[in-house]
Amino acid sequence: MPKIDSIFSIHSKDAFNRMALEIFRFQYKNNPVYRQYVNYLSCDVGKVEHYLQIPFLPIDFFKSHDIVCEGKIPALTFTSSGTTGMTFSRHPVADLSVYEKSFVKGFELFFGPISNYVVLALLPSYLEREGSSLIYMAEKLIGTSAFDDSGFYLNEYRQLRDVLLKLKSEKKKTILLGVTYALLDLAEQFPVDFPELVVMETGGMKGRRKEMVRQELHAVLMSAFGVKKIYSEYGMTELLSQAYSKGDGLFATPPWMKVLIRDTNDPFAYLPENRTGGVNVIDLANIYSCSFIETKDLGKIHPGGDFEILGRFDNSDVRGCNLLVE
Repeated sequence: MPKIDSIFSIHSKDAFNRMALEIFRFQYKNNPVYRQYVNYLSCDVGKVEHYLQIPFLPIDFFKSHDIVCEGKIPALTFTSSGTTGMTFSRHPVADLSVYEKSFVKGFELFFGPISNYVVLALLPSYLEREGSSLIYMAEKLIGTSAFDDSGFYLNEYRQLRDVLLKLKSEKKKTILLGVTYALLDLAEQFPVDFPELVVMETGGMKGRRKEMVRQELHAVLMSAFGVKKIYSEYGMTELLSQAYSKGDGLFATPPWMKVLIRDTNDPFAYLPENRTGGVNVIDLANIYSCSFIETKDLGKIHPGGDFEILGRFDNSDVRGCNLLVE
C-alpha cells in the first residue's frame, strides 16, 4: 500500500509519476467501482507506465456509487451542495487525517503557517447544511489559527465589518474566506477599506444572486475592500486537495495534485497548453477513494503550468465550488 507520507513528499515529476502509478494499481485492486470501470474500458493495467495512460473515473459515479476502497469504513461522508431536486455527490472519506494533512499542507504551501492568520469564514449556505467538506476545512483552519477573532459568520455582516475594522487597526494578517454571493452582500452593505486583507472566494451564487463574470465580480470586491487582487480556491466534494489562485483566475496545485485538459471530442486524448477542454484532476491524497477524476469543468492550462477554469459542460449541475468566469 502506498505510504501517506510519501504522497506529501513529492518534489519532482518522476516522483509524481511513480506515486500516481502506485496509487492507480492500489485503487484498481481495492476499489471495486473503479476496477469495474477500468475493466469496462479494456485497459491493460500491466501496460500502464505513465499517469497519462491512467483511466479517469467520470465524476457522476460519485452520485450513484460509494467510491471507497474495500475494507475501509468511512469516518465521514461529504456531500455536494446544489439546488433542490438535484442528485448530490457523496464522498465517503476513510481517513480524515489524510484530508487534514492535505488541506493544511496545501494552504501553507501557498500562504504560509495558518497560525499566523486570523481566519474569517463567511459561508452561510454551507453552514446551513450538513456534510460540507469546505466547512470541515474551514473549521480546522479556524481551530489552527492562533487568534480568538477567527470564526464563522452566517449573515452577521455588520458584526463582520466591525471585526475587519478592528483587525485592520491591529495590523493582523487576515483571510476572509467566503462564498461569492455572501462576499458581494458584505461588499455592497458594509465595505471595508483593508488593503492587506486576503479575500478568497470559493465561487457560487447558489441561486441567491445573478451570475457575474469573474472580471466583474473581482472588480466589485477589489473596490469594496481596497485590495489589489482576489484570491480563489478550487476544490470539490470528490477531492481531498485544493488548488489556489492568487489573482487573475490562474490556479496552481500542490505537488501531489495535477490538472490535465482532455479533448472534449475524445476523452482519452489530452490537449496542449492554451487549448480549452475538459478538466481531469489527479489528487493523490484521495488514496482510499479515487485519485483520478474526470470532472465536468472546462478549462485550459497556461504556459508555466497554471490552469484556468472557463465554465462547465452544457446540462451539468451548478456546483457549490464552481467558479464564475469570463
